Amino acid sequence: MERTPTGTPVGVDDPYEHADRCDHLTDDGRCRFALERAGDDPEFAAARRADDYACVVAGDADWCDCPHYRSTTDGRECRRCGLEEVRMAHENARPLLEEHHLSYGSSGDDADHEITVALCRWCHAKVHEGWARVDDDASPDAEAMAAREARRSKEQSEFGFQTAAERDDRE
Repeated sequence: MERTPTGTPVGVDDPYEHADRCDHLTDDGRCRFALERAGDDPEFAAARRADDYACVVAGDADWCDCPHYRSTTDGRECRRCGLEEVRMAHENARPLLEEHHLSYGSSGDDADHEITVALCRWCHAKVHEGWARVDDDASPDAEAMAAREARRSKEQSEFGFQTAAERDDRE
């Protein structure tokens, strides 16, 4: 199983099995990295420019063949248990979901590829403790469900109309 630089497990054997499309891939199949960050890798950008900025993977290549591949999470639900995020505006409450890195850069000649998925705090802890895998068939913990429902209840209460006097307990 892959491990972090400090030796804790990341919960997968092959990060590319859990990777989604590249963050640099545009809807029309071009490489945004080569278009917007040509100065970071002029040789790569020149090769993409010569091919009308087509994504390296557009042919027969795999994601791991692109030196600038990056797949980061949208953070909407836990990849392991399916718990959905509920964010409260104007609050500094800790998010229910966290970004979990499946890859931590290169070893030898391999490219540095950032691959992340969203995990709820509870699944994240289990994965790093080493007794859970990202692809386990899991249900949300009771504590996770309670935290999400508390946020949803608060969110629903904010939808109701109250006069300023009611909010300030004035009569």
